[in-house]
Amino acid sequence: MDAVVIGGKLDLTVTEHPVPVPGEGQVRVRVGYVGICGSDLHYYAEGANGAFVVTEPLVPGHELSGWVDLDPAERLQPGTPVTVHPARFGPEGSTPVEPHLRPGGSYLGSAATTPHTQGAMSDYLVVDAGMIRALPAELPVRRAVLAEPLAVAVHGARRAGSLAGARVLVSGAGPIGLLALVAAKEAGAASVEITDLLPQPLERALALGADGVHRVGEDEIPADAYDVVLECSGAAPAVSSAIAAVRRRGTVVQIGMLPNQPVGVNVAPLISKEATITGAFRFLDEIDEAIEILARRPEIEAVITHEFGAADAVEAFETARRPADSSKVIVTLGSATVDA
Repeated sequence: MDAVVIGGKLDLTVTEHPVPVPGEGQVRVRVGYVGICGSDLHYYAEGANGAFVVTEPLVPGHELSGWVDLDPAERLQPGTPVTVHPARFGPEGSTPVEPHLRPGGSYLGSAATTPHTQGAMSDYLVVDAGMIRALPAELPVRRAVLAEPLAVAVHGARRAGSLAGARVLVSGAGPIGLLALVAAKEAGAASVEITDLLPQPLERALALGADGVHRVGEDEIPADAYDVVLECSGAAPAVSSAIAAVRRRGTVVQIGMLPNQPVGVNVAPLISKEATITGAFRFLDEIDEAIEILARRPEIEAVITHEFGAADAVEAFETARRPADSSKVIVTLGSATVDA
């Protein structure tokens, strides 16, 4: 089978791998579509994602959809359309904590573990049966590739508490920001505005239903005006802007990942406003809600702007590095052409 492999910084090839054999409690998936995430881009462009360095060949990808190929326990029939929850949770420790925050887990396509946890950008993938999510009939397999990033956005929105009637600002109109816009609307926000440095992502946000857009550096973002700010860019200046924009006793949710090092952020307004800043890391079970949202909102598929075959994976990654030109870039594997 073909697999896209990152060997280090700017080292990406398509290589032949043996077809994996599922063991007890596992299912083999024929992969159709894989989304390129920010972490995948870091592995490709830098050979590392924060502190996690590529030290051996790594198949990237944790946003995927496809079809069941083989379920030895016959729980699912071959050809069943599915997506995958990409996490294996760590063991329960002495301190109670949500499963997705436990140490000792793993995530598809990650160099956080050694050996690395291989990802989904290959013709076939074997995962634990509990990670499989069968798709409803009304959800096309291509659109379902957005289930994982939408789950991240839904989890981030939930970290703010109730958004019913709230005025929300989303910081950053990349793929996660656009999906955070969707998540906030789904959670009952009265209005959702969005910021970005570039005009093209803001145009995409308006098409997806944003109530207002602000171009950073050109438009004045209202201060002390928002009940909740969902910060999705992961840029230190944007975190300072989010703190300035949130109202007194409002909430900033940091969804975008920042470098694992000291960064300059102005937290003084956070103190004087008695505002709250909270983190959001991946998700627990929100992928199930994401699937339900995607099934009834076909317009969300517009977040996907580019599609490349595996043979053009380098072009796909380079396109994903240009936010003015692209939003979510996906790679199609062999099975997508069979069942599309």
